[in-house]
Amino acid sequence: MEIVLAEEVRGLVRLGVLELRDCRVREDSEAAEDLLLEKEREIRSRFQGMKPGEIPQLAPARRLYRAAGLDPTRNRPSSEALARRVLKGKSLPRINSAVDLCNAAAVSYFLPIGLYDLDKLEPPLRARLGREGESYEGLGKPEVHLAGRFCLEDRRGPFGNPSSDSKRTSVDENTRNLLWVIYAPADYDETKLLGHLEWSARLAGERGLCAGRGEPFLVPSSGKEGER
Repeated sequence: MEIVLAEEVRGLVRLGVLELRDCRVREDSEAAEDLLLEKEREIRSRFQGMKPGEIPQLAPARRLYRAAGLDPTRNRPSSEALARRVLKGKSLPRINSAVDLCNAAAVSYFLPIGLYDLDKLEPPLRARLGREGESYEGLGKPEVHLAGRFCLEDRRGPFGNPSSDSKRTSVDENTRNLLWVIYAPADYDETKLLGHLEWSARLAGERGLCAGRGEPFLVPSSGKEGER
């Protein structure tokens, strides 16, 4: 599943892409529970009393938003939103085994991740900026506005962004194949980003989420449309 970059986002964003195949998504969070608890303890131990702007690990995601002219304190990257939730004394969400592992990964390398049911997508896929008046039904949100924000689209329109994904492509117990997309700023180290993908793939396999996987790849931050 390839993703191309529209001209307006070239030089702004670098995407890390992973396909997970033959998945078994469970309703309970047992597969990720110990990892979620570990990440909650770690975040509170390292960052309690600090403001988001004072946490160096959150800087790359914030840099991504500012590259598009967005204020990350108003439209927060999902990874930062999860960390703030924990620092406010709340737990990380427990949704299902796939989403929970994704959230644990997001607060491990502090970059936003889009997680999509691969079989609900209609390629080709493209990353671009949202247009005025565009929106979709979000997860737990009646409407996610996209104007000026990074978003991913397929033939049916936008379905995801680094803050909140769409209900249309959401992952549930019927999902068999997953698309895992890490959103990073264009200057993010390629080797480091590939390392995040490899770690995520191992995590999914070790935790019993998937039996197969595709080769992780990066979408060139300045490549032409159609280039992988």
